[in-house]
Amino acid sequence: MMMIHFPWLFPLLCLLPLGSTVMLVVRSRGSVPRPPSQTLQPEGRVLHRSKRDWMWRQFFLSEEYMGNNYQYVGKLRSDKDRGDGTTRYVLSGEGAGTIFRIDEKSGDLHATQRLDREEKASYTLQAQAFNKNTGLPLEPATEFIVKIHDINDNEPKFTKDVYTASVPEMSDVGTFVIEVNATDADDASYGNSARLVYSILQGQPYFSVEPETGIVRIALSNMDREVRKDYQVVIQAKDMAGQMGGLSGTTMVNVTLTDVNDSPPRFAYSSYHLSTYESAEIGFTVGRIKANDGDEGQNAEMKYRIVEGDGKDSLDIITDEVTQEGIIVVRKQLDYESRRVYTIKVEVTNTHTDPNFLHLGPFSDTATVKVTAKDVDEPPVFSRPQFVIEVNEDTPKGSIIGTVTAWDPDAMDYPNVIFYFHTDPERLFHIDSKNGSITTLKSLDREVSKWHNISVLASEINNPRQRSRVPVLIKVLDVNDNAPEFAMSYDTFVCENVKAGQIIQTISAIDTDEPLIGHKFVFSLSTSNPNFTIFDNEDNTAKILTRRSGFNRQEVSAYYLPVVISDNDYPIQSSTSTLTIRVCSCDSTGSMRSCSVDALLLSAGLSTGALVAILLCIVILLMIVVLFSALRRQRRKEPLIISKEDVRDNVVSYNDEGGGEEDTQAFDIGTLRHPEVMDSNKLRRDIIPEMLFPYHRPSPMNECSDVRDFISSRLQENDTDPSAPPYDSLATYAYEGNGSVAESLSSLESSVMEGDHEYDYLSTWGPQFKKLADMYIGKDTCTSGLTN
Repeated sequence: MMMIHFPWLFPLLCLLPLGSTVMLVVRSRGSVPRPPSQTLQPEGRVLHRSKRDWMWRQFFLSEEYMGNNYQYVGKLRSDKDRGDGTTRYVLSGEGAGTIFRIDEKSGDLHATQRLDREEKASYTLQAQAFNKNTGLPLEPATEFIVKIHDINDNEPKFTKDVYTASVPEMSDVGTFVIEVNATDADDASYGNSARLVYSILQGQPYFSVEPETGIVRIALSNMDREVRKDYQVVIQAKDMAGQMGGLSGTTMVNVTLTDVNDSPPRFAYSSYHLSTYESAEIGFTVGRIKANDGDEGQNAEMKYRIVEGDGKDSLDIITDEVTQEGIIVVRKQLDYESRRVYTIKVEVTNTHTDPNFLHLGPFSDTATVKVTAKDVDEPPVFSRPQFVIEVNEDTPKGSIIGTVTAWDPDAMDYPNVIFYFHTDPERLFHIDSKNGSITTLKSLDREVSKWHNISVLASEINNPRQRSRVPVLIKVLDVNDNAPEFAMSYDTFVCENVKAGQIIQTISAIDTDEPLIGHKFVFSLSTSNPNFTIFDNEDNTAKILTRRSGFNRQEVSAYYLPVVISDNDYPIQSSTSTLTIRVCSCDSTGSMRSCSVDALLLSAGLSTGALVAILLCIVILLMIVVLFSALRRQRRKEPLIISKEDVRDNVVSYNDEGGGEEDTQAFDIGTLRHPEVMDSNKLRRDIIPEMLFPYHRPSPMNECSDVRDFISSRLQENDTDPSAPPYDSLATYAYEGNGSVAESLSSLESSVMEGDHEYDYLSTWGPQFKKLADMYIGKDTCTSGLTN
């Protein structure tokens, strides 16, 4: 039997607010009375299991506990506990060991943390008693629920901090605007902690809110967007059913009035005055007018049109879809001389109207627009935009074929103050500068050109820059001045075995003239012919027939038949064309086998195709021979450079001073020698001789045979030297010759000092050395005098 004690329940209930409900749930598997289970043993002995019971003290807990000690929950005690200290209580389940702790000895249950019902409203736990000595459970575990008692500790919160809504202007009272929602985390099933009431703090008298639903509605009629567009409404939600002491939360609703077409368009002025020059082109913008409409968007779209006025044929109005302006444009060119002021009446209407607000109309307005035309110096005006003149092709030179006329619109009293000139690239016509008459300078031929296009310009005499241009088209009419002729070149033949009356050719004719009723040609023979005759088909064709049989090409290889062709136009034109008829050999079916030259070729056994094949073979053989010769010539040609290492360098000039005659180590020509050119008697191939037989100029000094022999020997040595470099080189030889009176002038290997020399012998060398003798003998004399 389960015993439940509530010794502290009644004082706690007295502390709760009026109307609070305490829910205490106890669920124990072993506390419900039930018959003991029976188990049958093999010996037939029945075993009985006794029931167990729990005794509880406390089963609910208040949230947001503010005490310093652990909050006492209750006391758990099993009826198996004899109070001797051998019973140990164990707690398991949600929060066991962290949020809830149980005293193993006494079974007292405490909450160790501050609990919030809004985070977790209940905890399910299991308690079980164990024997401390044996560690065996005294009875099965029992499950129980601890529910957290709610207090009003949460204020209402709206789902959005700021709401945005829109409603059409001029809406009726009670029109739905928006619904706001707030929530309270407190327990809605416990008291009034979560019972909310909505109210409006800001936004009256324009809007109202339903206390229970939070629906915002229109509270004032005829709210005009053109007066005020945006509103800010503050809504409050308060718990405890709105009673004093309850918690509250607020939110803001931004309400925008949307536009409806309740404002008709209106012109700012009843009359508008514009002006433009009479020379304004068609489509030129004269000015803009605009009507005012307080609406926006589609409701402010307007359309302009001209309803009446003496200028509605010359002016037009176009609606600018972007700016909603009416654009006055020139529809027909204005004329200052005929009318100075053009008046139109313009109407503006809304494109889209709302039937619910037609009583606020009319949604249209009118205004008068007067356009003043300004005078300008206009160019001459032609009587036609284009002139077409027809002339016969046989018109004589100098004939007047037509006249163009123009006048000055600014000087109506002086219509002849203009002159004409034209642009004629073919120079076939002339125009009179006074009266505009056009005459021919050359005879015209329709078969050469059917049309001639010229431009005529009219210019004012007082202001030549004012000019106008008009095209003049001159059509050349046909005159029958050309005779018909064969339509093509005919290749006609007659078989040797032909019979009399057989058709051998059908001919036709053409005529470059173009008569109005069409061509009609007549064919005939100029003279009677015993061999052939002609038959006119009367459809601009004719047949050539044989008058006899038995033609022989060996006697006559070709016949020439003159055919006369005449037309039916006035005057009649005719021509004689000659038809050449060859005599050919034909088979039994009348098909040609051979004629003239082809017959000779066939008699020799060769045809034209065979000759073409033979010529083609000859051309191919010639091409093969030329190609073979070119290949052989390319093989014989050897490269100018023998080795890949034989590289030419650029000549570089160094301005270095040498060591004189005693310096023999400055340059070693052996570095230029190539081992591959050491073969004797090998000719140089890197250069091409300038001439086959070089010209040898005779030496001017025939008496210097020793110098000539020396140079010749050195030249021969270099030409035959295999170690010579493979390019031209300059060799300098210092040879003084033999038999000189002065002997050697070199001071090399001489032991005599300059001061020991005697220069008296210079006077005996002749007049060539007189200057030198005077210098050294005089110098020696001066030196001796100074010494003495």
